[in-house]
Order: sequence, then C-alpha cells, then structure tokens
Amino acid sequence: MAAASRNTILRLINASQHTICPCHGAHAAAHHPHGQVHAINQLRRLATPVPEREYAFEVAASNLRFGDGVGVFTDANVAKLKPMQATIQALEAETDLPFEVYDKVSIEPTEDSWRDAIAWARKHDFSHFLAVGGGSVIDTAKAANLFTVYHDSDLFDFINAPVGKGLPIKETLRPLIAVPTTAGTGSETTGTAILDITSRAFKTGIANRALKPVLGVVISGLNKKGPKYKHPGYVTDLPIIPHGISVALTGPAVFEFTAPSAPDRHRQALAIFNGTTVSDPSIAKIADTEIGAHLYEAIARFLDGLGVPRGLKALGYKSGDVEMLAEGTLPQRRVLDLAPGIGDVVGSDGKEHITRILERSLEY
Repeated sequence: MAAASRNTILRLINASQHTICPCHGAHAAAHHPHGQVHAINQLRRLATPVPEREYAFEVAASNLRFGDGVGVFTDANVAKLKPMQATIQALEAETDLPFEVYDKVSIEPTEDSWRDAIAWARKHDFSHFLAVGGGSVIDTAKAANLFTVYHDSDLFDFINAPVGKGLPIKETLRPLIAVPTTAGTGSETTGTAILDITSRAFKTGIANRALKPVLGVVISGLNKKGPKYKHPGYVTDLPIIPHGISVALTGPAVFEFTAPSAPDRHRQALAIFNGTTVSDPSIAKIADTEIGAHLYEAIARFLDGLGVPRGLKALGYKSGDVEMLAEGTLPQRRVLDLAPGIGDVVGSDGKEHITRILERSLEY
C-alpha cells in the first residue's frame, strides 16, 4: 500500500471511530511514518477477538486504493444521533479530507430510493464511501459504490436473475467502510444489498463479494442497549414491515422445514434455544424426525420473549394472501436454489413448500 493511501485509510478509520470507540487512540500516530505502522498494527490487534474485551473487528480488508473525497451515507433518523454527529465532527477535524453527506437513505430501500442515491454518488464520483447506519444505509452505499464505478449501467443489469440480468462484477469497486448502528442484518459483513421492487411487490437484490465493505467498524456498546421490537414506533412514512421482523415471523416454520436436511445441527440449535446442551436427556431423546417440530415451538417462544407478533395474521395478513406471498418469493432463485429440500429437488420450483411455510407462519 502506498504511503499516501495508508494516510488516507488511517484518517478515514480514525474519523469513523473518533470519540465513540477506544480504537481512535491510533489517531495521533497516523501523522508519523513509524506511527503509521504502529497504528495499523494496533488496528489489526483490535481486529482480533481477545478474552478481555473486543472493540472492533476487521472485515476482509484487501486491495485498498484510497484517494480523496468521501461519500458519507446515513438516514434522516441516524443523522440526528450521536454516532453520525461524532462522525461529522471527526471528519471536519481532519485536514484535506473532503466529504459530502447523503442523509436521504430510505428505510427499506426501493428502486426509486436507490436510483436517487446512485445519481448523487455518480455526480460526486467519490473515491471512497462511508456508511453510518443500519442495513438500509449500508446496502444503499453498496449500490452507490457499484454504480459509481459502472457509471453507464442500469440498475437491473446487476440485480439477481431472473428479476434482473445478474451480470458479474468484474471491475474493482471503491473502498467502503461500514459503521453499523443496529444489530440486525449484518450487512457490514456481506456482499449482498437488498431492495424492494415495488412494481412487482417483492424484495430482491444484488449479491457479489465485490460489494462487501473492506472494513466493518463495530462499536462496543453501541448496539447493546437498543429497544426490543418497536414496530409501532418505527420512524417512517411508509407502510412497511421491517426486514428483521419479516424474517423472524417465518423463522419457526423455516427451521421446521429445513430440520430433516441436518437433524444434528438443528438439534444443537434446539439445545441453545432451550438453554441447555445436546447431551441433556430432554434434547437427546427427541427423534430426528421430531426435531423440526420442537425447534418450531422453541423459536416461537423466543420470539414471544422479544415481543414479536405471533405470526403473519398479527400484521394483517390472511389465508387468502398466501398465494400472493408465495408468488412473490419464487423469483428469489439465488436463495431458493441453495435451500435444502427446494434447490436440490430436480424439476420443482419449491412453491408447494413455500406455501406450506407461509401457512405455518400465519399464527403460532
């Protein structure tokens, strides 16, 4: 890595961590040649889990090519909170590190919200990106990064087939650092970006390792004291079901369905949810064929403890909506084709199983 690039990466990392993470102690060292090496070693030391306390971890940082000009992505809610305020203060304190802020990220991104963010990023042609927020923010920054590099490509060129063309990403994208403010999607660790295709009433996205942030800065304590499920107070003007809730609602039925594919692993999951071990007689005596049913009940109880609604009916869905929901799921071939019992069954699109999962998720 060239010295200039090293300076910039250190400055950006320090800026994203300054005042809210103990890792920012490397800041002063970044201005001295020997200090730069020490600072990098410090960051890598903090990127390795230690028994005493873990402040941050590193996500596949390689081939870093930093220049000047940071595109900072957040949403209107996070923009008012301490993590974003501290980020701005730290960036402003840096010399020769220009940045622009996009705070219009849509909660549960859509085609239109992505296009708006992409147009903004293309206009500025940033050399690196910083996302401060939840999965919606990080996913939007991923898309903006991709289409800044692929300046003339259409949104659907890279969206997963068969909804889009699913073209491969061959160009090197620009560095993206993610500072997650939620403990939900884990977008800071993946090469996936999800959006809502409103014209077809379902979600899909873009999946490619190239989208993965070069660094995920996980701030100790930031995500530990968040509220339990708070759907009624979800700050948005849109009638949406938050992504984490939509996944949780079908969780019991999904794991009941996948249990026959790997009974031992599902038995381990059951033991964890029941607060015991697989050697416990209450777990060990369960037949492989019954593990799924027990895990269904265990996950349902766990969700009860979080205050998650008891099934799709609690959100207003009815039995008559199952067909529509199943049809909206079928285009998600990238995920379905990897699912045991669906993707490994020749000649089946999985609709029968998806329908059953949704029916089992209506109430529990």
